[in-house]
Amino acid sequence: MQRRTTMALAAFTLLHCLTGSAAEPVKNIVLVHGALVDGSGWRPVYDILKKDGYKVSIVQQPLTGFDADLAATKRVLDLQDGPVVLVGQSYGGFVVTAAGNDAKVKALVYVAAFAPAEGESVGDLGQRFVSASGKDIKATKDGYIYMSHENFIKNVMADVDPTVARFAADSQTLTDPSAFGVKMSAPAWKNKPSYGIVTTEDRTIEPRLLRFMYERAGSTIVELKASHAVYLSQPRAVAKVIEQAARGK
Repeated sequence: MQRRTTMALAAFTLLHCLTGSAAEPVKNIVLVHGALVDGSGWRPVYDILKKDGYKVSIVQQPLTGFDADLAATKRVLDLQDGPVVLVGQSYGGFVVTAAGNDAKVKALVYVAAFAPAEGESVGDLGQRFVSASGKDIKATKDGYIYMSHENFIKNVMADVDPTVARFAADSQTLTDPSAFGVKMSAPAWKNKPSYGIVTTEDRTIEPRLLRFMYERAGSTIVELKASHAVYLSQPRAVAKVIEQAARGK
């Protein structure tokens, strides 16, 4: 009788350890920015996540082409010491949809971001529902794109602190638009849980397009009354969704 009780307790302890470890929240967060900006915009979200005990890494994409941006993201993923929640904003969503196939990635978070299906490009998706900002894209002599100062603020950062928005407009990262023509081969959201933030005041990616993509991906959807730069205007709300993904809720 005592031997059976000991064996039962051992089995229960083993089961508890196995299920307990499976339920542990992910502690590594990797943030991927969009086009025309850089990783410094993630600072408000980063500060909240760090304070809450997460290990946070920010990818600095060169925006010189999709292959380079994907490689930069994979480089950071390789440095992680355990499971990861991979977060993409805007064009960064396209990048994380590809990079998310990495075995370390346990969940994806789309922050007003593109979530393409197989065979789709950013350009294809943008044509479904044309946004206001799509009418104001300019190009340098060698073909890199940017937006006028006024329209960058109005269409990307309408609800962001004016000082921050002006700086972002003046420090745009010129972007190679060839990335927007690349077709997605294997979207990670087909095999990984995903979370999508719909920014209802977005003038860069149409809210209707965000809803369409997230519903198709089976994402857990959160709607926020915010501009495209919600990570700057409502960082706490964005961090909350990321932490939800980390907990697997």
